[in-house]
Amino acid sequence: MSAPTLSRRRVLTAGLASIALPVWAANERTSLQVWKDPNCGCCKDWIAHLEKNGFAATVIDQGNNAARARLGMPQKFGSCHTALIQGYVIEGHVPAADIQRLLKEKPKALGLSVPGMPVGSPGMDGPSYDNRRDAYQVLLIQRDGSTTVFNTYPRG
Repeated sequence: MSAPTLSRRRVLTAGLASIALPVWAANERTSLQVWKDPNCGCCKDWIAHLEKNGFAATVIDQGNNAARARLGMPQKFGSCHTALIQGYVIEGHVPAADIQRLLKEKPKALGLSVPGMPVGSPGMDGPSYDNRRDAYQVLLIQRDGSTTVFNTYPRG
């Protein structure tokens, strides 16, 4: 009589685990550190974009020039904030989907950059920019400073 009960318990436990595990995994947020100026509004908007897309940001409000240099991101790819996530440097208004792709594909690279502050990129978008969208590229930056285009966003 105990064997069927044990079998039912195992089935019930496995069933509950199959329901609970995906819910738990879905609530896991990928952590990153962001260096930015304490008064920068577009940086705050970019961080909000990331948090809506499953990231958890630790913000260091002391500017990003020293962090960018320390992390090895060349100044010519600079923007108003610099982030570090799972060993990759993220410079500027990189969309969350591109960061997720980077973390999934795991290329041997320094990280991603959207140089400057293109209107229409995450944090530089919405009604305050008249919903305008400039074309821009997300660059994959190699450790030697060379680049390839990781993604392209057309004018919209």
